Amino acid sequence: MSLLAGAAVRDVTPQTPQFLVGYPHVPRISEGVHDPLMASSLYMREGKTAFLWIAIDIIFVSAETVGACRVDLTRITGVPEQNILISATHTHSGPVTNTVLAWQNDPVVPPPDPSYMEQLRKGITESGIAAYRAAQPAKLAVTTAEANGVGGNRHDPDGAFDSEIGLIAIESETERRLIALSLIYGMHPTVLHEDSRLISGDFPHFTRRYISKTYPGAVILYHLGPCGNLSPRYHVRGQTFEEAQRLGERLGTSILTSLHNLKDDDFCSEQHLFARRTYTDLPLNSFESIATAQLKLDQAVERYQTLKREGSPHGPLRTAECDVFGREESLTLAKAQANGDLAKWQARYRSAEVQAFRLGDLFVVTWPGEQFVEYALEVKRRAGHRVFIISLANGELQGYIATSKAAEAGSYEAAFAMFKPKAGDFLVEAALNLIKELA
Repeated sequence: MSLLAGAAVRDVTPQTPQFLVGYPHVPRISEGVHDPLMASSLYMREGKTAFLWIAIDIIFVSAETVGACRVDLTRITGVPEQNILISATHTHSGPVTNTVLAWQNDPVVPPPDPSYMEQLRKGITESGIAAYRAAQPAKLAVTTAEANGVGGNRHDPDGAFDSEIGLIAIESETERRLIALSLIYGMHPTVLHEDSRLISGDFPHFTRRYISKTYPGAVILYHLGPCGNLSPRYHVRGQTFEEAQRLGERLGTSILTSLHNLKDDDFCSEQHLFARRTYTDLPLNSFESIATAQLKLDQAVERYQTLKREGSPHGPLRTAECDVFGREESLTLAKAQANGDLAKWQARYRSAEVQAFRLGDLFVVTWPGEQFVEYALEVKRRAGHRVFIISLANGELQGYIATSKAAEAGSYEAAFAMFKPKAGDFLVEAALNLIKELA
């Protein structure tokens, strides 16, 4: 059977001022829109198998939001719920979309706005349905690009990093024009910081806009790869829209180079599509006593203040500041552990959904939450096939899945991780088992 594909976008920009979430303790209420937040969708069908992928410009998409949207999307499109992928680009310049236990003691962070959440769910659903209705005979090509100079390991500039950009290009079989591009790249979209009061998708917006100049009308889905310990921290020249544009267009240039190198016979309409889904229970983390957590917070504050007084460069100073945030959140979780709340939250989030899609010789894996890049690199190393991995998919995990090394070092991400580093190994094995089933 030949491939059918359709793509669509819907604007999910808030219509009212919103708290911009992503940086602790800062009451950032939006004062306008720099660029719209989008829900971008890609529908694919071959024979009896259909996929629906949706990428949204928000910080997190909760499992509850995904579940509600899947019900409506399945009812209209017929795509099985387990074959629907909904991921977040993780912009830190958009509204609150879920409740995080570790933020409970941050007085400036509000709960999600019910009216915006209704708007968001409607936009996601309408985008997916429109992509389904736009389906036409299509051809697909898979390639990669290399991202350099956009970001790296935010703890160690020479540390683990994945420069690969996964690209799935789909063109109309009749018109031979690009109708959709699904790109998968792991890098925190955190060029814009606390001083920005405008809604934005950060540098991924500029990447999409840059590519669209060459391929007008193409829908570009930006899926976030595992990047829990990756960011532009050591590569930015400032926290401005101009800098977000510079990095976004640098990424776009690499992508366009790879797309231009595709030949006609790289696109194929005979694409065998398969999908599997599983769940894995993640091992629960435990936290120190309230007194110990408070002591470590005090020590982190002192380190940060010392670096600040000494005029430390941006990278190390920002890392030390984030360590303070992590210790604050660790103290919150220590208190939740003491009063019994933590166990309830862990029970709610411990079952992690893992998907695997096969498109010809390509495998695409999805994980909820934010994993350190080492886990993605391990899957790619062991799979024996070309694999792209999407994070923050179909839900979140209330924080990061850090490595044992990061936990031993007391990193920001590990300080408030609700699950042990071994959770990353569980996700790796779940991914590899699904790939093996589909191979």
